[in-house]
Amino acid sequence: MFTSQTSSFQDSIDVEERDDFDSDDISGYSQKIQLNCYYTIYLYQGTRSETTGENVAWNQRRADSTTSQDDFSLTLIDSSLPSEAEPELRTYISRRLSKGALLGGMGNIATVELSIPEQAVGCYCCLLEQEKSPEQPDADGNGYVICFMGGSEKGLNLFRLELDKYVQGLHSSLQTPELQNLETEVRPYLSRWYEESVLHIYRVVQLVQSNVSFLLHAALSHTHVEVINSDGRTKADVSRFIKAASLQGLSQQDTTTASLCKAMSEDAQSDLVIDCSSSPPTLSNTASNRFCDDWIQAFLNAAEHCNPFLLRQILENFKLKAIQDMNSLKRFVRQAEMSHYALFRCCQFLQGCGNGDVLLQNARAEHSDLPEACSIITVLEEFIREQAQAGV
Repeated sequence: MFTSQTSSFQDSIDVEERDDFDSDDISGYSQKIQLNCYYTIYLYQGTRSETTGENVAWNQRRADSTTSQDDFSLTLIDSSLPSEAEPELRTYISRRLSKGALLGGMGNIATVELSIPEQAVGCYCCLLEQEKSPEQPDADGNGYVICFMGGSEKGLNLFRLELDKYVQGLHSSLQTPELQNLETEVRPYLSRWYEESVLHIYRVVQLVQSNVSFLLHAALSHTHVEVINSDGRTKADVSRFIKAASLQGLSQQDTTTASLCKAMSEDAQSDLVIDCSSSPPTLSNTASNRFCDDWIQAFLNAAEHCNPFLLRQILENFKLKAIQDMNSLKRFVRQAEMSHYALFRCCQFLQGCGNGDVLLQNARAEHSDLPEACSIITVLEEFIREQAQAGV
């Protein structure tokens, strides 16, 4: 069963009027400006952990950049923050660690006030713990605290999963406290956090422009998207966009039902192909509907303002509205098994929502083992086909 939080289609599109992403949060992005982004990495050492002579010497050299508590110390390794702002961040992180608010491997997002132009900024921080020594399994372990700052707390929360995954990509590069690979690996990686974790949806909308409706339809209908004549980043961006727009994982459909839905889509149409050999790229085997088309302008407006956070919120609202409509259709189908009037209402709903082809595809897959429901869906599919032929 799907869950939904939206109340109406127009409310879903008009993100700037909604409480979940109010105008105060996006006021800084109303013009085409470059967002200031920062990163910081600290060495975290438990006071009961084994400390080598080499580590002690390194810590002594950086004594002015170290904050010590009863059970841990926090030492600056690298930061893009202004010199006056970094100690403020270190104090904030130390308080969070003292309260046990940073759990290993789990990102934490909050608003912090620092001596930077933005003053208050969203801050993602994550403690990456090193594996404990077999000789001292009960000793406090060492690790690294990674911090990314930029935008607002609400904005960063929209990309929590991407940020968690990006931080985990640092594990193999963090070997010793000295981080001899700081300039060659770690610093370049940290510097790209915003570009790699936040901007992918923005880049895709910029790439396809008004053709974004074809990608939205492909995501909802489980259609495979192939990108040709392009670099690896663009292919990865499109793949991540499709995954972000898909409803996979938001329903309680079992694997068999999801596979059936995908198989039905593969039988019905070919892969959507994006050919990037020209600019703008050409798309072939395209399919869309009125529901997806209605979201085009919202995406283009947010992209024009260079606002990746608003773009992500619009994408989430798009999914929530689709889920709401799927819930409504399933409720109508259950009622239609016992009432001809409910069947009529179901037809009216499909005609008005503009997303009938996708909804019926998902409904047939989910009700594949219920003969009566399948019969109702067959009638509705015939109705949709007749409406399409009549140009309604």
